[in-house]
Amino acid sequence: MPSVNKIILIGNLTRDPQTKQLPTQSMVTEFGLAMNRKFKAPDGEDREEVCFVDCAAFGRQAEVIQKYCRKGKSLYIEGRLRYDSWDDKNGHGKRSKLSVVVENFQFLGGRDDHPAHDGDAGHAGGESHGRGERRIRDERGVPRGSWDGANLPERPARGKPQQPFGDTLEFKEADIPF
Repeated sequence: MPSVNKIILIGNLTRDPQTKQLPTQSMVTEFGLAMNRKFKAPDGEDREEVCFVDCAAFGRQAEVIQKYCRKGKSLYIEGRLRYDSWDDKNGHGKRSKLSVVVENFQFLGGRDDHPAHDGDAGHAGGESHGRGERRIRDERGVPRGSWDGANLPERPARGKPQQPFGDTLEFKEADIPF
């Protein structure tokens, strides 16, 4: 019978990543990820629940996460579930834990992304980073304008789509290949 073990998570690191070297000289970085779920209870009250998951990344991914991630950083994770079980050292029976092995990940937010204390950092209007420049984001949060010399193109206004070769399309019947 076929089976699938695939998990996709988007959340924030609950602590700074911890890296150690395995006996095989491979690196492993362990970190916690928190995901929030907002919902309306049957009584109409807005509620929020948080799910905490332990994650582990190996090799080059472990090194990159250790170098660029800190507590509060947003990550997109693709991975698989791993079930670990062991005997408790204090003689309290068997213990077990479900965790995520990272197979792919992506940083979310900007390079200078730090957890916001006042709740308004990273809004669509832009971000000020204390170096005199203003970083502009469009309504979807995509960076526009000049970010550290990247010189990203301005996004055209919504409305009528732009034609790639001008406003009129001219072709002859002989141009059609069939």
